[in-house]
Amino acid sequence: MSSLSVAPSPDRRHDLDWIRVGAFLLLILYHVGMFYVPWDWHVKSGHEIEALEPIMQLTNPWRLTLLFLVSGAATRFLADSLARDGRVGAGRLAGSRTLRLLPPLLFAMFVIVPPQSYYEIVEAVGRLAPQADAYHNAFTADFWTRYATASGNWCGPDGGCLVTPTWNHMWFVAYLLVYSLILAGLLALSSGRLRAFGGLLERGLKGWGLLIWPIVFLAAVRWGLAYRFEITHDLVNDWYNHALSFSAFLFGFLTARSEALRQGFIRLRWPALILALAAWAAWAGYAWEYRAEDAMPADALRRAMRIVYAADQWAFIAAILGFGARHLNRGGPVLRYLTIGVFPFYIVHQTAIVVVGHHLAKLRLPLAAEAGILIAATFAACFLAYEVARRSGWSGLLLGVKPQAAKRPPLAA
Repeated sequence: MSSLSVAPSPDRRHDLDWIRVGAFLLLILYHVGMFYVPWDWHVKSGHEIEALEPIMQLTNPWRLTLLFLVSGAATRFLADSLARDGRVGAGRLAGSRTLRLLPPLLFAMFVIVPPQSYYEIVEAVGRLAPQADAYHNAFTADFWTRYATASGNWCGPDGGCLVTPTWNHMWFVAYLLVYSLILAGLLALSSGRLRAFGGLLERGLKGWGLLIWPIVFLAAVRWGLAYRFEITHDLVNDWYNHALSFSAFLFGFLTARSEALRQGFIRLRWPALILALAAWAAWAGYAWEYRAEDAMPADALRRAMRIVYAADQWAFIAAILGFGARHLNRGGPVLRYLTIGVFPFYIVHQTAIVVVGHHLAKLRLPLAAEAGILIAATFAACFLAYEVARRSGWSGLLLGVKPQAAKRPPLAA
């Protein structure tokens, strides 16, 4: 039996559901921003907005770490629901996670993601050769077969190649599946010890420790791994990203039911928010000052910024968890609808942005009109995909919607 104290509503944390929904919606807007910010991305608008960079930095350090944390918490509730006779259902957890995550991952890699690679090649004239497809279509044999069989040979003059098939934004789902299977293995080997570690976390993060010690941990990870392992999303050589993401996932799993930590986040929400905004201002200012490719900050400053970055990461997460626990404790039909819907939203949103954005850029519309149409079209595609998945029975699993969810009225009480 876990030594963690249990929240009053052990079967559901509505605050975490709202935070998960909000984080995914923010991620969609972030990827719309990637169409406009000067940073490299699959396709780009003719309207480049350099001043958007500090706004993008507002969520850049913590958005995915938060998503892994709330995904870990959701996995805790799922694992508990699958337990039988007081025993952890590690095998059932692995099967459930595989059924939920593997079909949409494979479907996305071979159906949803190919248009992203196609339009990336189309826009890379002079940088990648050969060109994508003489028929100007992402699903003709000329492109799709080369994409699916890794025979495209789309390489640039510097030797860099576009490797296919790829998962692009679906790396999050791939990592979540791997982390879930690792967790299931740990539970099968020693669930008691793992959950006892959650008790140690609860005791070690009392008071201000809840704000301070995670920052120390994140700073140590950044100091030790960030400069050695660039984030690649390739699963195999992504050790800095794994250290961040799996730690957040495991933290969410171990602490999801801790009432003590929930109350701790509530108490620290305002100090965390103040620290978060200060750290963001420092980090965004640093990134802006040294945004040029040939900029060379002093080594001491770069090292100091690793601590600022860690403070930015955790302080925002702590503030969001605290305000969420304080103010987002109610469910309702909208939350029930979106809790299921954000997964298909995530699966299709980036392809919608890439395809619509590429064609919008050709029209040379004013910035406000182009961005407005792009955001509206992206969300329309997301809702359409969800509504189709809800009505597709077992086929809905390809977009992350289980059959029972597909049959449920969207706003049922």
